[in-house]
Amino acid sequence: MERKIHIAMLIGALTKGGSERVLVNLADDLTQKGHTVTMVTQYKKENEYPLNPEVKRVISDITDEETTGNRIVNFKRRFCKLRRIWKSEKPDVILSFIGKNNMMAILTSAGLNIPVAVSVRGEPTEEYYNRVLRFVARHLFARASGIILQTRQCFQFFPEKVRKKAVLLHNPIHPSFFRERYEGEREKTIVAVGRVDENKNHEMLIRAFAQIADEFPEYRLIIYGDGECRNGLIGLAGELGLEDRILLPGSIDHVADAIYKTTVFVLSSNTEGVPNTLIEAMLMGLAVIATDCPCGGPADLIQTGYNGILTPVGDENKMKENLQFLLNNLQKANEMGLNATKTTDIFKPEKVYGAWEDFLVSLSAGGSK
Repeated sequence: MERKIHIAMLIGALTKGGSERVLVNLADDLTQKGHTVTMVTQYKKENEYPLNPEVKRVISDITDEETTGNRIVNFKRRFCKLRRIWKSEKPDVILSFIGKNNMMAILTSAGLNIPVAVSVRGEPTEEYYNRVLRFVARHLFARASGIILQTRQCFQFFPEKVRKKAVLLHNPIHPSFFRERYEGEREKTIVAVGRVDENKNHEMLIRAFAQIADEFPEYRLIIYGDGECRNGLIGLAGELGLEDRILLPGSIDHVADAIYKTTVFVLSSNTEGVPNTLIEAMLMGLAVIATDCPCGGPADLIQTGYNGILTPVGDENKMKENLQFLLNNLQKANEMGLNATKTTDIFKPEKVYGAWEDFLVSLSAGGSK
């Protein structure tokens, strides 16, 4: 009988984003396999991913009554509360996601004999955005039992004492994206999916599309997702006279259905880890264009001309040229989409979830201490 363990997962909240979705999907799979999962979040917010009802939810933030006007006192109380959670829950292993959560997981569990795995989800220099945080991450992470990284480039950020504990684990992808590739006539639509913020740089994509809008009058651009830049981009579409052809409908629940029959998927980000949305589009056999952004996630996935196209970060003119190429060469676009499904076999759920499970179980048994 396979060993079943108790995994505590730590993240800020479960609001809709790539890292949050990975953790929720992973929690669901581990629970279905008989493991016990406790989800520890600092906050509970609206518009969160739904958790498997068998996953216990614990909030680590201090209450309004516990909050004072002194930031140091508030931090100490948050620190102590999280430490009490580890003592109370007694997990076999802690899995932490993103930025300062990783540091808190290591520090608050010190001396409790609970292995900690920290997961860096994006470009390390962005996730640890100043010299102090970078110094702490490079040295404190050596005290973790394991480090999960997203791309080969990420390893270079850390010293050898951290790299020797690090593994590269792929993102778990929702089963809805594993379906027969659509082989009919595709909708004349270019799509993007993700949080609508400055880093995703949808403005560059909109302006590139605007340059070719007259050449391809039947095509629309749809950007699914919400964020602080959405209203401004809706306004930009209006300024360009393309409010009927550049649409930002906000977040949707059934992304796989929405993009299934579309022609081109675009990722225009300035930085990324390994983007779930790009993997999902490739799994479904779409022709993809992605910026060759740090920390190298798209470059790990795409071989330009074979299963997609890499384009320089922030280069509006090159994005325009790549869109033109695919829309003028639909047979080539179809070939790229077909090849994309072949190169994403490594993301099959049984392989990805199995690797995460094996790693966490090995840590709980002291395998990587």
